[in-house]
Amino acid sequence: MTSNRPTCDFEAKELILKLKVTLAADPNAIDPVVEGVMQIVREMQCATGNEDAIELALSEALANAVMHGAKADASKIIECDVACDEQRGMLIVVRDPGKGFDPTAIPSPVCGESIYSNHGRGIYLINELMDEVKFAKNGTEIHMIKR
Repeated sequence: MTSNRPTCDFEAKELILKLKVTLAADPNAIDPVVEGVMQIVREMQCATGNEDAIELALSEALANAVMHGAKADASKIIECDVACDEQRGMLIVVRDPGKGFDPTAIPSPVCGESIYSNHGRGIYLINELMDEVKFAKNGTEIHMIKR
C-alpha cells in the first residue's frame, strides 16, 4: 500500500523542540506569537542560520490564517504547531477555521497585473523562503519545512 501523505508531514523519534500555540484570530495577536516562537527557536538553536526566513514565513502564514481563513474574527482560533528535528529540520503547521482555498488559483505576484497589487505576496514569499510547502485540508492547513 502506497502512502499519499504529503512529504511535509514527519514524525521524528527525537524532537529537539515541539510547540503547540493557539491564538485568537486577531491581527494584533500575530507579532507576539511570532516573537515568542522565534525566541524559543533561537534559544534551542533549531534553525541556526535560517531564523529570518522562518520568522517571515511564520508571520505570513499566521497573517493569512487570521485575515483570510478566520476573517479577523477574534472569536475564532488559529492553531500553530512547531517542531524541530535534527535530521529533517524545522516543521511549522498553521491551521485556520476557514472554508479553505485553492493555492494554485492564487495569481503570481511577480507577473501580469498582480505586480501592481498591494497584497497577495504571502504565499509567494512562503514558497520562496521555505524548502517544502504543502497545503492540506482544502487549504486550511499549511505545512512548511526549513532544513
